[in-house]
Amino acid sequence: MNKEKLGTENIYKLLASLAIPAVIAQIVNLLYNIVDRIYIGHIPGIGAAALTGVGLFAPILMMINAFAMFSGSGGAPKASIFLGAKETDKAEKVIGNCFSLTLFLAVVLTVLFYIFAPQLLTFFGASSTTLPYALQYARIYILGTITVLIVMGMNPFITIQGFAKTSMMTTVIGAVINIILDPIFIFVLDMGVQGAAIATVLSQAVGAIWILRFLTGNTTILHLKKSCMQIEKDILFPCLALGISTFVMISTESILSMTFTSSLSRFGGDLAVGAMTIITSVSQLVSMPLQGICQGGQTIISYNFGARKNARVKKAFYAELFICGAYSIGFWIMMMVLPKVFASVFTSDASLTSYTAGVLRIYMAGIFATGFQISCQNSFVGLGQAKISLFLAVLRKLILLIPLILILPMFMQDKVFAVFLAEPVSDILAATITTITFVTKFNKILEKGPTK
Repeated sequence: MNKEKLGTENIYKLLASLAIPAVIAQIVNLLYNIVDRIYIGHIPGIGAAALTGVGLFAPILMMINAFAMFSGSGGAPKASIFLGAKETDKAEKVIGNCFSLTLFLAVVLTVLFYIFAPQLLTFFGASSTTLPYALQYARIYILGTITVLIVMGMNPFITIQGFAKTSMMTTVIGAVINIILDPIFIFVLDMGVQGAAIATVLSQAVGAIWILRFLTGNTTILHLKKSCMQIEKDILFPCLALGISTFVMISTESILSMTFTSSLSRFGGDLAVGAMTIITSVSQLVSMPLQGICQGGQTIISYNFGARKNARVKKAFYAELFICGAYSIGFWIMMMVLPKVFASVFTSDASLTSYTAGVLRIYMAGIFATGFQISCQNSFVGLGQAKISLFLAVLRKLILLIPLILILPMFMQDKVFAVFLAEPVSDILAATITTITFVTKFNKILEKGPTK
C-alpha cells in the first residue's frame, strides 16, 4: 500500500484493507498455541494430564510475549507518527533501536527462564503428574525465545508501513508449518509434548527469517539498518514509555494466569486447571481478532494524528469501536449457546469436556464488553498517550481482576465458581471505565496534537 493512502483513502475501505489481513494474522498466530493444545489434548492415555501441564507453561509464555511486544508495540506507533510527519530517518532509527533491544531481551530471557523453569512451573501449580509434561514443553520452547521476540516484536513495523498482507504472511507461513509439523513430531515420530514444542519453535524461526528479509529488502519503505541499531535514549525511551502499557497488559496476563492456576489448583485440583487451559485458548479467539482489528485502526489513527488530520482520526476510531463492539457481542452469544462445542475441540476426555463447558459460561459472561475495552485502550496507544494507556492496562487485571480472584472465594461457598466469576465482573467494570475515559479525553488530545 502507498503510505499516502493512509491519509487520503476512504476510512472504511482503508480499515478493511489493513484490519482484515491483521485479523487473519492474529487468528493464524493463535493457531501456534491452539493447534499444539488440540493435538496434545488428544494424545491417547495422557492427553488430559499433558494438556494441563502445557497450560501451566502459560505464565512463562505470556511473559515472553510481553517482552516481545515491549519494543514493537511502542516503537511501531512512534515510527508511524514519524512516517506521517515525513520524518523517515527518525522512523528508521526507531526500528533499529527496537531491534537491538529485542536481541538483548532474547538472551536474558532465554537464560533466566531455562534455568528456573522447574521452580516456576511448580510455583504455578504443577503437580507430580503434570510437571514432567510442563517441563518437557517449556525448556524446548524457551530455547526458541529469540524467534518469538523477532516475530512478535518486529512484525508491527511491517504493518504500520501499509504492508498488511506481508505482515499477515509472517504468521500464515509459520502457522501452516506448525500445523503440518505438529502431528508428524507428536504422533508419527512419537515425541509427544516435546514434539509439539519443537514444531512450534521451527515454525516461529521461519517467520523470523521472513520478517528480517523483508525489513532489509528493497520493498520496505523503512529499512532495518545496522547504522540505526546504536541505542539512542532519545529514540528508544519514548518508544518504551509508549510500549509499557502493552507490556503491562500482556505481562499481567502472566500474573493473572498464575493467580488463576494456583487458586484453581487449590480449590479444584488438576481438573479445574485443565479447564482453565482450555478456557484460556478459547478466550484468545475473541481477544486476538480484536487486537488485529485495532492493529489496523491504530495504523490509521497514528499516521493521521501525526499528519494533524483529526477528522480522519475520529472516523477511524469510531469505525474501529463499532466493529470491535459487534464482534465481542457476537462472540458472547456463541459462548452462552455453544460452550460444550468449544470445550470438546481441545480434549476427548468426557469429564474435562463437561466440566469446562459449565465454567466457560461463567468466565465468558462479560466478554461482550471486551471490544470496547480493547478498542479504546489501543487507540490511546495510537495517539501516543503512554500514561493513560498504562493506567488502563493496569486497571482490569491488577486493580480489579487479580484482587477479585483472591477476595471472592472468601465470601462464597463455591470457591471455584467464585474464582471464575471474577473475570466477567472485572471485564464489565474495566470496559465501562476505559470507554468513559477515552470519550472524555479524545477531543482534548486531538486539539493538543502529537508530542515528538
